[in-house]
Amino acid sequence: MAVARRLPAGIVTAAIVLPLSVLLVQAFADSWQGPALLPQRWGLRGFEVALGEGPGAALATSLAVGVATTVAALAIAWPAARVLGERRLRHPGAVFLLLALPLLVPPYAVGTGLTEWFLRLGLTGTLAGLVLAHLTLVLPYTVLLLLSGFGSHLRGLEEMGRAAGLSGVQRLRWVTLPVVRPTVAATALLAFLVSWSQYGTSLAVAPARPTLPVVLLPFVGADPQAAAALSLLFLAPALAALVVAVRAMRQAA
Repeated sequence: MAVARRLPAGIVTAAIVLPLSVLLVQAFADSWQGPALLPQRWGLRGFEVALGEGPGAALATSLAVGVATTVAALAIAWPAARVLGERRLRHPGAVFLLLALPLLVPPYAVGTGLTEWFLRLGLTGTLAGLVLAHLTLVLPYTVLLLLSGFGSHLRGLEEMGRAAGLSGVQRLRWVTLPVVRPTVAATALLAFLVSWSQYGTSLAVAPARPTLPVVLLPFVGADPQAAAALSLLFLAPALAALVVAVRAMRQAA
C-alpha cells in the first residue's frame, strides 16, 4: 500500500528531475557529440556566456522588474480584493470578466498596444515601462487570488479585535496579516512567476532593455550550452521564490 501511494509522487518527481538533469549536463558540456551518453569535454563556457555583460544585465533587469511588479501588484490588488471579497456583488461574473480581459489577448499584442502610449509618455525602454506593462498581466491573477483571503470570516475576526480594543495597526498586525499570510505568499509567488516569464510584452515594450526570456530564446538554436546555462539561471529565482512562499505558508499554518 505504501509503495502504491509513493508511485504517483515518484513518477511526477522523475518527470521533473530527468529533463532538468539533462539540462544540467548540457550546461557543463563544452563538447557533446552524439551518440555519446556523456560529454566529451566538460567546462564552464556556458556559464561564462550566461553571466556575460548582455545576459547578466538581462538577469538583473528581470529580477528588478519581477520584484517591483510583485510589490506593486500586491499593493494595488489588496484594497480591490478586500472590497470584492467583503461585498456581495450583483454581477460577479462581469467583474471577473473585466479582470480577465488582459489575459484573453496575446501578451505581444498587449505590449504593442502599450508601446503606442509609452512612446508618448517617454516610458518605452525603461524599467518603469516594463513594470507597468507586466502589471497589466499580473494584476488580474493577483486580485483573483487575493479574493480567497478576504471574506466574512476575516471581517468577523477583525470585529472581535476591534471590540477587544485593538487599534487599526494592531488588527492588521495581529489579526489580518496572520490570517491572509498563506494567500499573500501564494499570490506573491504567482505574481513574480508571471512577470519573470514574460516574453512578448517585454519584447514589445523594451526591445533595447531585454529581460532574461528575451535573451534566452536566440541561444536555443545558436548555442545549446549557453541556452542550458541561461535556463538554469532562469529557474533559480523561480525556485527561490517557491521556497520562500512555501515557508511563509507553513509558518502561518
